[in-house]
Amino acid sequence: MRAIILAAGRGSRLLPLTENLPKCLLPVGASTVLSHQLDTLERAGVEEAIVITGFMAGSVEAEVADRTGPMRVQTLFNPFFQVADNLASCWMARDFMDDDFLLINGDTLIEQSLAERVVQSPANDIQVTIDKKASYDSDDMKVSLNGAALTAIGKTLKAEETHGESIGFLRFMQDGPRLFQDKLHQMMRTGDGVQAWFLSAIDALAKTDTAVMTLSIEGMTWAELDTMDDYAAIKTIFG
Repeated sequence: MRAIILAAGRGSRLLPLTENLPKCLLPVGASTVLSHQLDTLERAGVEEAIVITGFMAGSVEAEVADRTGPMRVQTLFNPFFQVADNLASCWMARDFMDDDFLLINGDTLIEQSLAERVVQSPANDIQVTIDKKASYDSDDMKVSLNGAALTAIGKTLKAEETHGESIGFLRFMQDGPRLFQDKLHQMMRTGDGVQAWFLSAIDALAKTDTAVMTLSIEGMTWAELDTMDDYAAIKTIFG
């Protein structure tokens, strides 16, 4: 299994910590956000990882170059990172979507058992990992469901149509890589393509006859790094 990690962003909400350091290289214990992700994926049996870089790409490349271990890791620079959102990072990595793969945001940290559960869950074309909680805020990437099938995903879903949130960790198998590639090509040809989140492509697929499934990891440990409060929590949980 291959993993694609979207780590091109700076993390402006974490300034001044990210003044001269990309968010993915912020320290977490004796490691960094990125190295923690790579170590977790490697222990879960992932054989190869592609890290999409952007802000201070050389520092990320140096971190990857220092790694040892069985998992092959390489970087891919997104030259549009300052003017584009992460749909463009996915489009940059389209040639690595020729087989089953995982897609994870560069600011999502997960425990090893969660990664193993996603990797080992029954095969389907597209699978979005979700969590469920009592309430959701405006920054959560909320999901609407019909059973385990995804019907919509986005930050602006109303409370009555929200059944969980995406944690930023997806799996593509069987026809999923081709379906996602095709949607990337279609959306990048539109005027709004470079400003779109990749999950808008998943939302568009879910609104067709494509079966986009979900996997709930409720009760398992994960965290997202956007704010100073998030960073304090991550250092406590994963440090």
